[in-house]
Amino acid sequence: MNALVFYKKYGIFLILLLVVAFFAVFASNFLSIDNLLNVLRQVSMFGIVVVGVTFVMIGGGADLSVGGQMAVSGMVAGILMAKAGMPILPTMLICMALTTLFGALNGLISVKLNIFSMIVTLGTMLILQGLAFVITGGYPIFGLPKDFTFLGQGYVGIVPVPVILFVIVSAIAWFVLSKTYFGRYVYAMGGNPEAARLAGVNVERMRVALFAICSFVTSIASLIMLSRTNSAQPSAGASYPFDCMTAAVLGGISFAGGEGTIGGAVVGVLIIGVLNNGLLLMGVDSNWQGVIKGIVLVTAVGIDSVQRKAKRVKAAEA
Repeated sequence: MNALVFYKKYGIFLILLLVVAFFAVFASNFLSIDNLLNVLRQVSMFGIVVVGVTFVMIGGGADLSVGGQMAVSGMVAGILMAKAGMPILPTMLICMALTTLFGALNGLISVKLNIFSMIVTLGTMLILQGLAFVITGGYPIFGLPKDFTFLGQGYVGIVPVPVILFVIVSAIAWFVLSKTYFGRYVYAMGGNPEAARLAGVNVERMRVALFAICSFVTSIASLIMLSRTNSAQPSAGASYPFDCMTAAVLGGISFAGGEGTIGGAVVGVLIIGVLNNGLLLMGVDSNWQGVIKGIVLVTAVGIDSVQRKAKRVKAAEA
């Protein structure tokens, strides 16, 4: 078994083990039960968004607008509950529908104008981030209903509610991608869109559906974040676009599409979460944290590129 094959099968688990071992030695209280639960709670919102981004990336696309979607969705929910006095459930349904619409529009613009999805979502990211500040003038919204805090701050036993929701979303996504025809279509489209089209897959409709799924899942994370902070922040999710892609690629999701699993993405999420928590416990400056995560992203993309090149060479030799 060569190094690339070994990394593809076991690399992310080895990385997670090494990162945990490093911080267990150099970060005080890292292995405490309270801190480990805190890590899981911290990565739950982020992980839910990564699950949505994974659908898009396996299908051969990219979505950089998830952070902006979280911000606008949160601001709208904050206004409806705190300012208009709307009940919790209708507010949640409205925000989920609105955010899903954002995703569908991303997909429609990409397929109808034939623009690479990363460019489209880069534009919508800037639009939505700006809109979140325009809506409230850059000020957070407070005064949310007390019952709403259970979604982001509640526990079932000792397990935080966001962690339970992360597990549920991940399990459903795993089932859809690995056990349904829809999942097979996603992999086929990401691997070779033209071959998928000739096989009868409506590639354009599927692409729109994947962006809508990503945004629907993002809306869940947005509501959890809103509940956890008990306020709507216009800067919510600002770091998510690139953090999500880092976690996904680190977890084996190929930028080229057609490869990766939900399980791998979840491990990638845990690696990023442990990095963030461990560096914070060690008192590392936030700017250096950004440098380290950037290095991780470049390294993960580089490994992905080498793997794809090796795969092409092997296919050509066969």
